[in-house]
Formats: sequence, C-alpha cells, structure tokens
Amino acid sequence: MDTFMVQPTCPPVSHNLMELPCHGDALKRASADRITVVIPYYGYARQDRKVVPRTSISARLVANLITTAGASRILAMDLHAGQIQGFFDIPVDHLLALPVLFEYLKKIEGEIVIVSPDAGGVERAREMGKRLHASLAIIDKRREKANVSKVMHIIGSVKHKVAIILDDMIDTGGTIVQAAGGDHEGGRNCRLRLLHPPGALRQCGSDNKEFAVKETGRYEHDTSER
Repeated sequence: MDTFMVQPTCPPVSHNLMELPCHGDALKRASADRITVVIPYYGYARQDRKVVPRTSISARLVANLITTAGASRILAMDLHAGQIQGFFDIPVDHLLALPVLFEYLKKIEGEIVIVSPDAGGVERAREMGKRLHASLAIIDKRREKANVSKVMHIIGSVKHKVAIILDDMIDTGGTIVQAAGGDHEGGRNCRLRLLHPPGALRQCGSDNKEFAVKETGRYEHDTSER
C-alpha cells in the first residue's frame, strides 16, 4: 500500500531528523509499496553549498539519508533554495505558500513595495511583486559570522509606501529586526511575511508592524510576547 509519513525536521533538528529515517526503515521492512515523506520544514536547508572550505553540504547529506531509508517520493514546503530538489534521486513535489499569502496581501490598501531581506530572496519577492503589481526593494546586508548580520543599505524606494518584507525563515531575528527598522524610517508602514518562523519572532515587536506567518513545524512559542 501507499504510505505517507509526515515528519518536519524542525528543532530539535537532530532528534526529528533521526526519527525520519528510522520510521522510513520500519515502513520499508513492513513491506510498504511506496513511501511518500512529507517534510513541511527541511532541516539543514541553509547548508546547500560550500561557502568556505572544509564544510559539509548538509542539505545533500540529509537528502541521501532520507532516500537511503526507503523514501519513494518527497513532499516539501517552501524549501530555502529550490536547487535542493536536485539533491534527491527520487521525485520531489515542492509546494509554495505564496498563493495563500497573496490572498491576504491583496487586501492591503496603499502603495506596496515588496522587500527582500537579502539577495537570495529576490526571486521570491519578485514573484510576489508581480502578483501584487508592486515595486521591489532589496536589503543589502553583510554577515560577519554565523547568525550575525548587519544591514548596510536598502536598494530601492520605500518612502511613503507600505513595505512588505517577505522572508522564508528566521533564526535569531537579527536581520528582520534591522530590516524592519530601516524600512520604518522611510516607509509609511512595515509588515512582515514569514514562511518558517521560529520563536525568535518575539524580538520583532513594534507598534507599527504586522506579522503574517505560515508555520511548518512544532515550535515553542510564547504568544504573550509575540
């Protein structure tokens, strides 16, 4: 029979990631005809290439692990980078949350500018900009070390516009906090759209900001601080 296994690899990543191949192996040994692994959040997705020497391409390693465990097909949600689909030698269905967010964003009044928090998110921001007939702005940031970034410039005009920052995930929230602060200086309003938001969201609170999120994992949230 066809078997569907739902297992996000959200924090604790190592625990959930190890569960996935163990469950897959159990299903394979139980004579499952086909195993479709549903991964709402793909752990280690950021390590999809070698940025510096002597580092692991962990996203590829995770793909090999899942495939070896017996997966026949992968169903993923908003991968950090589209090329991760190529790490698998089995079919991958990559679903996007942008159509759902679009239904909400199109109700916003005023002149909208879609803001990408970094160069890697430009394609995602451009796609949403086309749907909303909105202009595009890009945050120029420098990452001095892991999980530490500094916003240098805002490329594009956000003055007197409703700035919508579209990001796929945040870790410590540093980039989002700085980007929202930079947009707020020139923009009329600032709204955040996040696809994989962890508990760090509470750092982003402000009187003139709005959050719309799509959660794909189990996180420990303190909703009183959001």
